[in-house]
Amino acid sequence: MAYFLKQTPNGNRIYLSIVDSHYSGTKKGTAHSIYKSLRSVEYWKENGIDDPIAHFQKEVDRLNEEREKDKIKEIEELSPERYLGYFVAKAILDKLKIGKYVNYFDLATGFDFKLYDILSSLIYARLVKPCSKYKTYYEVLPYLFENYDFSYDQLLAGLAYIGNDYEKFVELFTMQYNSIYGIKSDTTYFDCTNFYFEIDKEDDLRRKGPSKENKKDPIIGLGLLLDANVIPIGMKIYPGNESEKPVINKVIDDLKSKNNISGKTIRVADKGLNSAKNVYEAKLRHDGYIFSKSVKNLPEKEKVWVLLDNDYHDIKDKEGKLLYRYKECIDEFPYEFIDDNNKKVSFHIKEKRVITYNPSLAKKKLYEIDKMIDKAANLVLSKAKREEYGESSRYVNFKGRDGEKAIASLNQKKIEDDKRLAGYNLIVSSELKMSASELYGVYHNLWHIEESFKIMKSDLDARPVYLKTEETIKGHFTICYLATLIERIFEFIILKDKYSHTAIFDLFHKLKVIKINDRYINITASTDLLRYLKENTKLPITNYILTESQINKTLNWKI
Repeated sequence: MAYFLKQTPNGNRIYLSIVDSHYSGTKKGTAHSIYKSLRSVEYWKENGIDDPIAHFQKEVDRLNEEREKDKIKEIEELSPERYLGYFVAKAILDKLKIGKYVNYFDLATGFDFKLYDILSSLIYARLVKPCSKYKTYYEVLPYLFENYDFSYDQLLAGLAYIGNDYEKFVELFTMQYNSIYGIKSDTTYFDCTNFYFEIDKEDDLRRKGPSKENKKDPIIGLGLLLDANVIPIGMKIYPGNESEKPVINKVIDDLKSKNNISGKTIRVADKGLNSAKNVYEAKLRHDGYIFSKSVKNLPEKEKVWVLLDNDYHDIKDKEGKLLYRYKECIDEFPYEFIDDNNKKVSFHIKEKRVITYNPSLAKKKLYEIDKMIDKAANLVLSKAKREEYGESSRYVNFKGRDGEKAIASLNQKKIEDDKRLAGYNLIVSSELKMSASELYGVYHNLWHIEESFKIMKSDLDARPVYLKTEETIKGHFTICYLATLIERIFEFIILKDKYSHTAIFDLFHKLKVIKINDRYINITASTDLLRYLKENTKLPITNYILTESQINKTLNWKI
């Protein structure tokens, strides 16, 4: 660690101090302490020193030289391992010129740290190692190449500030994305999800509502607007007690208004939002939809179509392994729902339906079914109470009660039906001109984004005490959103969709080096993506040994 000269504005004066930056075993990270207070620049000018900053910088340089001479080579307390995979995110932030605009916030905050340092470091940390803010500060940030001069409390203060005005930060990134790359807004996509919190008491934001995980804990809702390239261009956070079905229109209108978008919006959602009312409202507004639909709940005639082997197309990987199969049809389908006036509304709509079969999903589903069957069979033999069956009750016939014991038997027909349909998934859409592969791609791209958010929210479940205010929670989801936006720009614009979401996150997580003396050892396993980037950027990221200048070249790469 080293000494540095700190300049602190206060009113019309700039105060100087020499700060000792060192490793703290207690904090398990970088700590700072005042080595010497030096009064103000103006004071020293009044006392005959024309350039106090240059004058005291020489003293800092002398102190660092003395420290280097006195240093005894020992095992360092801080691991020599460093993350390098975030160089892509840094390049994208530089390309978007985000720092230039975030710096304007510093003029109004009164913070004695740079807000852009908080914002950028949290984005990098989200990408290289998603974890709690506490662990991020002490176990991730020290292993980036940047030297950050802020405390853990200042990190939380910056996060709360971002959360309090999260829509401004989302708007800033959208504006710059549009300026540099251009929003493709002839068609936009919308998806919403929710996140639960393992807390007992509700607050203004975290309210008990219809959780997708069927949890009873308080939740928040989150809506995303995406452009035609499936890149996020808007986010809205809303209280969890607001049912997603009626709130969709309000959120879509708000996001489109903020981003001056008037084109068609296609709603992409899972089974939970696939309701006749949502289909009807999308139709009324001249919007579209791509929903998934439960195959198990289809009419028998449609199940027969699903299981017929004809007309399926196989999609395989480079090695010839089956990834999934699909077939499609276009037809008129009936819908009905009860409106707000308790009247039945019935209508028909022409839809494209795409059925897919995924062998990996089939294997997973069959394993889950077998587990439930085993549980149900054991409970039947032990004549357990009906309430003990839980989810496994779907495979049991109950004929009544004998005292407090249920008279039960396995439902073989239900077991056979579910096993036959394992691995199948149905996508229904208003978009008749989109190909089956396009519909499948859009639906699964949205699924990957939702997965990114679910992975990145893990610290909210583990340490709710540290992110208990509405502002810090919103700030956290803003960082998740911005990290996801960076990843999507990399995936779809820079890499032209050549590499998967998984391959990209492997790069972020696993590109690491270890510093040994004045050299760095690259401990990253070679991948197709790494070799592709090396070839197209001419960066030395596949080298085994890297110099300081090569590390700097990588971190300062320009897109």
